[in-house]
Amino acid sequence: MSAAIQKLQHVRRAERRRPLLVVVALLLSLVAIFAVRVLLGSYTVAIPDFFAILNGQSIPGASGARFIVLTDKLPRAVLGTLVGLSFGAAGAIFQLLFRNPLASPDIIGISTGASLGAVIGIVFFGVGGLALSGFAAAAALLVAALIMVLASGGGNTGGRFILMGIGVAALGAALINYLLTRMALPNAQSAALWLTGSLGPANWERIRLVAVALAVLALAVTAICRRLHLLAVGDELAHGLGLPVRATYWGGLILAVLLTAVATAAAGPIAFVPLISGPLARGLLGGRHSILASALVGACIVVAADFVAANYLPGGNLPVGVLTGMVGAPVLIWLLTRSRNEGR
Repeated sequence: MSAAIQKLQHVRRAERRRPLLVVVALLLSLVAIFAVRVLLGSYTVAIPDFFAILNGQSIPGASGARFIVLTDKLPRAVLGTLVGLSFGAAGAIFQLLFRNPLASPDIIGISTGASLGAVIGIVFFGVGGLALSGFAAAAALLVAALIMVLASGGGNTGGRFILMGIGVAALGAALINYLLTRMALPNAQSAALWLTGSLGPANWERIRLVAVALAVLALAVTAICRRLHLLAVGDELAHGLGLPVRATYWGGLILAVLLTAVATAAAGPIAFVPLISGPLARGLLGGRHSILASALVGACIVVAADFVAANYLPGGNLPVGVLTGMVGAPVLIWLLTRSRNEGR
């Protein structure tokens, strides 16, 4: 009996350590993928040369190395990391709120709303930078509020939110297409590239804006994280435990929308990253939810996909959204199939 108890205690200790081990493994994976994105590809950079460039030194026989590293490879890797963290965390929060693996901002219209706001800002106001992020965030919040109003009343709010969001996403996509037809051709081409999801426009000013916004939002998510996880037990039980359920829903929803808006304004609606990150993280964690693990998975996906799309897809230097869209579609089909089987 004592041996069995000791074995059970050992298993429980291993299960308690598992989240920390997974997070550490994901951090190391992100560092490795980041290094590959910066150092390898069609133009390779040696590690000593990379640190020499960061120190402002010139590289003999490689006059263009500094320009390539500091204006292309490194900014794209940094922006991809920040955007991936935002999308991954946003997807995890939505899935926690509605207890549904399909509750993702790119499925339920939040990314489309942010895109619509950004396109309106570009077409009618010619904005960029922080102002563009403001337009995207405002439109995403309005779309989320609209969906919440349409889905309110009765039970199964999460299911209705997803269905209403899909409908609103279709309407938003139609409006975006209409605006694209009214743009001048050069602007339409730029907007179409942005709507695909691309890290091509990465620069240090944009990175600073995203980093500041993400730092503020990360503090807010940390403050509300425990409450969000309590929602997983169900609204009635969470309310019985003293959790302000409605306030937590709205607080989590606003944070997830803002994370989506910031990432979308910076790099466009990179397809399926919020949807994929949560289920992959839960698979690594044995079914547990983790916003941090989901955010790290999202960062790994974006940086790795940008590396492949920029160097190894036919056509060369394609937007990252092209690859995530191709990979994400089969994952969506898998999630739908699994949800149907679990519902039987």
